[in-house]
Amino acid sequence: MKPIVWLASFPKCGNTWARLLLANLGAQEARSINSIGTGDGIASSRRRFDDVCLIASGLLTHEECDAMRPALYRHLAARGGLRATTGEGGDDPLGAFQWIKSHDAWTSTAAGEPLLGGGTIAHAAVLIVRDPRDVVASLANHNGQTLEEAAAMMADPESAFAGRSDRQPHQLRQSLLGWSGYYRSWIEQTEVPVHVLRYEDLQAGAADALGALLAALGIAVEPARLERAAQWSAFERVQAQEAESGFHEAPVKLGTGRFFRSGRSGGWREELSEDLRLRIERDHAAMMARFGYLPEGKG
Repeated sequence: MKPIVWLASFPKCGNTWARLLLANLGAQEARSINSIGTGDGIASSRRRFDDVCLIASGLLTHEECDAMRPALYRHLAARGGLRATTGEGGDDPLGAFQWIKSHDAWTSTAAGEPLLGGGTIAHAAVLIVRDPRDVVASLANHNGQTLEEAAAMMADPESAFAGRSDRQPHQLRQSLLGWSGYYRSWIEQTEVPVHVLRYEDLQAGAADALGALLAALGIAVEPARLERAAQWSAFERVQAQEAESGFHEAPVKLGTGRFFRSGRSGGWREELSEDLRLRIERDHAAMMARFGYLPEGKG
């Protein structure tokens, strides 16, 4: 068995950056953004579901797919069968685990099973968090929405990715539960240990933040290796890669034409109206305070 570490985040909170940092830890040369964008390293991969379950997921309803997903992850953990985000060599310090991206909130199937297979197959979850006031502009760009539409999606407990029934995206449906609901679902579940990784802490010092996270997971990595991974994963570098060769995980249409849009923290101060800022803070006050995005007691 090769246990899973879930890299869990609401969309546009830094999951791709975290995956690239982890990939570069186990690499002998800088990994490109497209080397981690194969699709099989995400829990909602439709291709992986079809290949393992031997049935075309497009013939099933969202609920029928959900019913099969816990068994899928148990099988893949037992076989070590999810493609890793990290490097492939024997020198990979993260190689004891499968590091798998998930935008799925922690939910259960209609039969009461944890959608992601429960605690017996997972070593831990890394919960990647970003200030929702910054998320809203990035999400609007990603989805081709207005800022107001993106904020409404983030507040909607019924929100989902790939949830339409009139088309077949590359991924299975992922229930999001809204920004606050997403993080509440992971924090309040008791099956998988959760370690929080804030986008803002990565930005302040990627090597230190990543090193502290890995130490909490019981993984020791040399400081020089952490610094190298941080340099190879610098935002300006991945922006240049996207400009040169595109990014395979990017939607067909983007508001600015870029998946890696600005990467800033605190950009909301220039991008959001006062009314929209207040709306987001009202919608998510308790969870924002929990993660240090609002003064203690305000949520």
